Amino acid sequence: MSATLEGKKILLVDDDADILTSMQAAFEPTGATVETASNGNKAVELAEKNDPDVVVLDMMLPGRSGFLVLEKIKARKPRGTRPHVIMITGNQGGRHKMYAESLGVSEYFTKPVKMDKLISTAERLCSAAPAAQE
Repeated sequence: MSATLEGKKILLVDDDADILTSMQAAFEPTGATVETASNGNKAVELAEKNDPDVVVLDMMLPGRSGFLVLEKIKARKPRGTRPHVIMITGNQGGRHKMYAESLGVSEYFTKPVKMDKLISTAERLCSAAPAAQE
């Protein structure tokens, strides 16, 4: 495993406990600090409090949809800056992808997503980010 995510903060958001557990198990060996949320309101709260480097965000969530979470955490932030958001969804529709991109999503994947693909995408996003952003 590369050290790209060492010391990075990752927020995983999904209302499916099995998916959340799988993502958490996949990200923990990377050296990243991993937090989880199972609803949109908790996701926004954790994102505002902890300023994650990457958010893996489900689109369909209780409390607040992934779109509303994305809108809130990317508000007033320049495109390409933290947090980088990887949206995952079971929805096949192209309109949702276009809308997510308009809100500043970095990547958009349809479930099921391979865990190594999520990790390599998070590594790529973190390594492409400007280093002096603390």
